[in-house]
Amino acid sequence: MSFQIKTQLAAYKVLITAVKAGASPSVFDSAVRSFEPLFLGNLVLVLEEMFVHRSRGIEQFKDGNPLNEVRMLCNSILLNRSVMAADKTIKYDSSKSVFKIPVGEKIQLTEASFVRLVPAFFAEIEARFS
Repeated sequence: MSFQIKTQLAAYKVLITAVKAGASPSVFDSAVRSFEPLFLGNLVLVLEEMFVHRSRGIEQFKDGNPLNEVRMLCNSILLNRSVMAADKTIKYDSSKSVFKIPVGEKIQLTEASFVRLVPAFFAEIEARFS
């Protein structure tokens, strides 16, 4: 079983156990904090998969835009144990990105950061492909 699947199942089990046991707010909050970045990472993978057949030629810019950032996040989640990895084809500047995750840093997504990414991602899709 892959590292990602093991980690996600373990976090899910902790969360479910906390809910079933009527855990104290601090135990429940801890379980949610462990589960949240894994769940939201999966939603980033879903975003990418929804438009996986987009033409990189039409996408054009490799300037670290939200489409590039999602691609880098997905590759990092799947291939680099959720540590942000550089992509030599993309000019990524974390200070200009939606998530602001520097290369080499652990990807810890939050609801607030994910909610910022979705409209930026879809606006970029619309601008490039409509």
